[in-house]
Amino acid sequence: MAAASAAAALGAGPAGAAPQDEPAETKAQVDRLYEQAEQATEAYNKAGERAGRLRTELRATQDQVARGQERINEMRRALGLLAGAQYRSGGVDPALALMLSSDPDSYLDRAGTLDRISSRNAGELTRLRTAQRDLAQERSEARRKLADLDASRKAVARHKHTVEDKLARARQLLNSLPDADRAAYERSSRGDERPDLTGAGPAASGRAAAALAAARSALGKPYVWGASGPSSFDCSGLMQWSYAQAGVGLPRTSQAQRYAGRQVPLSQARPGDLVAYGSDAHHIGIYAGNGQVIHAPHPGAPVRYDPVGMMPVSSVTRV
Repeated sequence: MAAASAAAALGAGPAGAAPQDEPAETKAQVDRLYEQAEQATEAYNKAGERAGRLRTELRATQDQVARGQERINEMRRALGLLAGAQYRSGGVDPALALMLSSDPDSYLDRAGTLDRISSRNAGELTRLRTAQRDLAQERSEARRKLADLDASRKAVARHKHTVEDKLARARQLLNSLPDADRAAYERSSRGDERPDLTGAGPAASGRAAAALAAARSALGKPYVWGASGPSSFDCSGLMQWSYAQAGVGLPRTSQAQRYAGRQVPLSQARPGDLVAYGSDAHHIGIYAGNGQVIHAPHPGAPVRYDPVGMMPVSSVTRV
């Protein structure tokens, strides 16, 4: 069977499995690959968030470097004007000439020459030296941040490759299933059923109610890894977008979102709470009441309702 050959090629399935178990095992492998892809997606989101933060910090540091260089240039221009005035009146103070050199430190650090510098010139030289040292530190910081940004960009690319590989392997396995089994799997991924939420109880707060309303408005929109709305979502992207509609900023990743508020027991979950899944919180949804969550499951499964216990719950967070 095609399913058996695909499973073998991807390291799937126990040897000697009965033929009638092959579709079930293949579907289990697809589920595992989707879970691994989601873990890689959250790592991709985290690396992307860090790269964005580093780009902002790098721009700020580069601005500081530019301002520092302009400050030094202005100080040198002022000293140059003073030297010109001295030259026209009969000669330049050796101390002032050294202020205009590329390395005033070597002069100022010789204690024996300090008595040849007026208090005003000594102050100017000290300020120039301090400005040069500050500039050197800012340039060093800019180089470090640039190296960090390069590493984060490489991490983004690496996690992107992992996600794409997992999703391609999952699609290959799905395509290996008999038509009827593949259709049954994809029917189960569409989440057409809408639960009765009339007895869901009140939301934890006004902002939680607004976030839940936003998540409901996204029902049926496609899962796209790395997407954060408004036309498509991954799991944490849906949570970030939903709470943004309520005026609340959430971190980008599910691992960070689980700590974005106060954790409560699952038994006390209220509509609008965030429900994280897996020991590593690689998946997350929003509690809708009546034992249901709204979440973006995986490719091929749009934003939908599912039972809150669809996977092991690791935490419930009240934002």
